[in-house]
Amino acid sequence: MNGKTFAAVVLALAPSAFAQSITKSVTKPIAGRWDATIQINGIETPFPLEISGSGTKVTASFFNGDDRYPSTQGRFENGKLVLNWDYYAATLEATLKDGVLEGQYAGTRRMKGPFAIRATRAVAAKPTAVSVIVPSIDGLWEIPNKSGKGELAWRFVVQQSGMKASATILRVDGDTGTISGVFQNGKFVLSHFDGARAHLMEIAPASDGTLNILQDGKTKLTAYRPAAARAQGLPEPTDPDQHTTMKDPSEPFRFSFPDLNGRIVSNADARFRGKVLVVEITGSWCPNCHDEAPFLADMYRRYGRQGLEIVSLSFEETEQLKDPTRLRAFVKKYGLEFPVLLGGDPDEANSKLTQLVNWNTWPATLFLDRKGLVRGIHSGFPSPGSGELFGQAKDEFNVQVGRLLAEK
Repeated sequence: MNGKTFAAVVLALAPSAFAQSITKSVTKPIAGRWDATIQINGIETPFPLEISGSGTKVTASFFNGDDRYPSTQGRFENGKLVLNWDYYAATLEATLKDGVLEGQYAGTRRMKGPFAIRATRAVAAKPTAVSVIVPSIDGLWEIPNKSGKGELAWRFVVQQSGMKASATILRVDGDTGTISGVFQNGKFVLSHFDGARAHLMEIAPASDGTLNILQDGKTKLTAYRPAAARAQGLPEPTDPDQHTTMKDPSEPFRFSFPDLNGRIVSNADARFRGKVLVVEITGSWCPNCHDEAPFLADMYRRYGRQGLEIVSLSFEETEQLKDPTRLRAFVKKYGLEFPVLLGGDPDEANSKLTQLVNWNTWPATLFLDRKGLVRGIHSGFPSPGSGELFGQAKDEFNVQVGRLLAEK
């Protein structure tokens, strides 16, 4: 190679090498823990966002307590971050500039949006040398409150470890998820966003033993220990096993809806004949339905060979009924091996299941005996953040199924 040829090669390569060096200098890694906020109805809710990977293989996770809700697809290119959560039919799009991620999050139904998102890299909290007396609020509480579903009180569960605490409000139709935070300036400041629900909560212990709660910056609530609530004659929370009933318990429960392949599945089908059947009324947009799904998937694997069948009646928005991509992703995420049927739009649900009385919760779970008769109905399903109540619900489901399987 002569001198002129060598110089030409150098000149030919130089722009490419220069471009690569520039690209490397401006392309910063996205992976790591981020402190994020989401703006919903004027309320700014903090939450952790964990990102891993690079380029076209990026994954990010929301959290509900210790449970992760990872994205199903993601990429980070030229400073642009795009993340999809197919099982929520939701997308987060943001731009990284000067160390700040800014963009929006949008989905369907419950989290339609778009909502503004902002995030900066998480910084480890510095230990404080100041001695702080932290009051104990751990355990079960009750919140008197009239709801549109006929409730007069809610359960409130707090799990505390020193200055850290997580809390969950349990209504008959579901709960808030695990709202987590720390004690600061005389109160516990907790927040939560898992892609489907956002909550901000301040809990201030009062001198009379109650808790003053400010929810989402506007709703004031008071929590009592159960014994104190009974002593004051306050109403008890609704029993989730008594909330919804059958119009005629002597009639078999009937359903007939298409599965995800368009095939009609009915309670009269041979696969259900003489079997114990759990009917889950659900929707892939419903946060507590996501809490119940993995438990039912495990139940089916454990009891299926003993004569248990499970069927899911899923009510989805009109656009999802036409192309149920979110529901398919929901089925895939939780490994559901039992039939999942399209019941219709949630707003039309009561007209589709006319045998039920006072059905207004998502999910609702029906336990049918071998004759097709409804022997129990459980309204809602607690999230793992409800602690002992989550375990109790699973135990009750297992006992109910075991009892029905034992009947001949």
